[in-house]
Amino acid sequence: MTAAILILDEQTLLAMRTWLAGDLAGLNWSTLQTALVPALIGLGVALLIAPRLNVLALGDKVALGLGVNLVQTRLLGLLAIALLCGAAVAVAGPIGFVGLVVPHVVRRLVTEDIRLALPLAAPVGALALVLADIAARTLVAPQELATGAMTALVGAPLFIFIAARFFK
Repeated sequence: MTAAILILDEQTLLAMRTWLAGDLAGLNWSTLQTALVPALIGLGVALLIAPRLNVLALGDKVALGLGVNLVQTRLLGLLAIALLCGAAVAVAGPIGFVGLVVPHVVRRLVTEDIRLALPLAAPVGALALVLADIAARTLVAPQELATGAMTALVGAPLFIFIAARFFK
């Protein structure tokens, strides 16, 4: 009964769709400005530790031998991830696969260097998200799919392909 009442109210249905599948509909500049601060801090932290992440990719023993503080680097990495993911989810809800697939695609197609791949993944991810939003709004017009549903439809097979090649 409660679910039926919630679904009958259009505003509640829109809010449910946003928080269950993720969507860009109904965003305003105020929301984006609020999320910009933690996103920029997270990006700054990520760029700061990017050289250490390159060394860490060689393995713990090599990184330790080259003087990388593993605990500090991992904690700063977790901080950057939390800030970036928190800002993104606060704005658009849990849109999946963009943050999983895009960095891997950038690293495979452009560069393995995290110092370059990280700042490049941001605009590529934004472009992928905008294209997914456009597709979600136009493929079944006049209805709309949630943006998160579209990214899942495209991202899940890509992620499986990437994972299968990695574990080969």
